[in-house]
Amino acid sequence: MTLEKLVEAFARHAAAQTDAISRGDSKTANKHAKQVNAAFDKLCAQGNSGRDALAALFTHSRLDVRVKAAAFLLRHRTEEAQAVLKDAAQGEGLVSFSASEALKRWEEGTWALDPG
Repeated sequence: MTLEKLVEAFARHAAAQTDAISRGDSKTANKHAKQVNAAFDKLCAQGNSGRDALAALFTHSRLDVRVKAAAFLLRHRTEEAQAVLKDAAQGEGLVSFSASEALKRWEEGTWALDPG
């Protein structure tokens, strides 16, 4: 699978996860979360080029997709990811809360989505 297809899969499943959560469908949300993680693992297997490809989602049309990508890329693209998360954290709702929590975990030193 190409890097572009993996990034598309990450975005598609991140959006579907959010949609399932908003419907209260945790089973479906968990299925999509696993697919998000699988896409990220495959991107990471390509090294920094895979991580860099995921950074394209920092400008995605959906806030939840931007936040998910930024949360996963905090270690690799720190300044850009923090900017996306700080912007998102200014809003309201679950996605904004998730952004602020990702920033908190990063600042505490407990963030561990991509150990490198």
